[in-house]
Amino acid sequence: MTGLDSPMTQKFSFTLHSTSGKARRGTISTPKGDIRTPAFMPVGTAATVKAMMPESVALTGADILLGNTYHLMLRPTAERIDRLGGLHKFMNWSKPILTDSGGFQVMSLAGLRKMTEEGVRFKSHIDGARHMLTPERSMEIQRLLGSDIVMAFDECTPFPAAEKQALQSMQLSMRWARRSRDAFGDRPGYALFGIQQGSVFPDQREQSAKALQEIGFEGYAIGGLAVGEGQDTMFSVLDYAPDMLPTDKPRYLMGVGKPDDIVGAVKRGVDMMDCVLPSRSGRTGQAFTRHGVVNIKNARHIDDPRPLDEQCSCPACRNYSRAYLSHVFRAGEMISGMLLTWHNLQYFQDLMADMRAAIEVDAFAAFEADFHANRAQGDIDPL
Repeated sequence: MTGLDSPMTQKFSFTLHSTSGKARRGTISTPKGDIRTPAFMPVGTAATVKAMMPESVALTGADILLGNTYHLMLRPTAERIDRLGGLHKFMNWSKPILTDSGGFQVMSLAGLRKMTEEGVRFKSHIDGARHMLTPERSMEIQRLLGSDIVMAFDECTPFPAAEKQALQSMQLSMRWARRSRDAFGDRPGYALFGIQQGSVFPDQREQSAKALQEIGFEGYAIGGLAVGEGQDTMFSVLDYAPDMLPTDKPRYLMGVGKPDDIVGAVKRGVDMMDCVLPSRSGRTGQAFTRHGVVNIKNARHIDDPRPLDEQCSCPACRNYSRAYLSHVFRAGEMISGMLLTWHNLQYFQDLMADMRAAIEVDAFAAFEADFHANRAQGDIDPL
């Protein structure tokens, strides 16, 4: 089996089981396994979650990983991954994989790209080679990778953006969404998600949502957030943007985020999220706990025999003290990033599991209150 399509006996589907306020508990069913929602997707940018074995990521409770079209198309290339059996085989991950379209990374290449109606022409940040990424090419790359959930190609509208600029960007993304849908074709068992844009303007978000639903997608993402607007602004958009999307399809908030961002997004009706924060923070000595962030590099931990979090089941908390974690971080040992990343991913997956359990018994408001109370009275290091 290669990254190209193979016969699928099970369709992609979403089942909404219960709600608590706007918070939703559901299941996304795919031929490669179920995804329990709300779901947090660890980011495996270049076919790896940094400092983690795929088996270890699965042990944290992750049902799905995210891969990056831009990075994989440049190295080792989608064509090579396809020849080697597809991304699942290549990185030894049998569960579902979502790939982004490459649009966000390309848009961030200031001075190295030129955008037209056709797509985006850019220079590789690796070797300067010239590439062209279009909706059609993005769909081809993600098909070669064998992605279970494919993202439509869009322009990630920058923040801040004037109303006219945001409108032009959103309308371009909607035209690219149609081309992405046409290029994706009929692929039973696989899913294509459209991406809502419109910056912070409700009328544009509504126009985008309607355009996407007219095209028709298996799921819908909320784009153009977590791009520097701040939590208050993000939440103000999430107060209405998810409500504009179908209730019977999964909703994905791209690039989020910190634990309180995630809880706030789920509260507002979001089903899926992703972020590099757990692994990036682990490599820089930061650990997320129920009581806030622990900076293991701080001197207060040098002689501390306690675990990071007594309630956590990860190897870092079961087998090692804060004093040891402080030592290996200060010594520059690789095991530091490995243990702290594992812990952070476990924390994020435990957070999702706790929210799912709360929604099932219609107790999300109580969960949210406890979440904030624990952090307010906890053991928090300065960032």
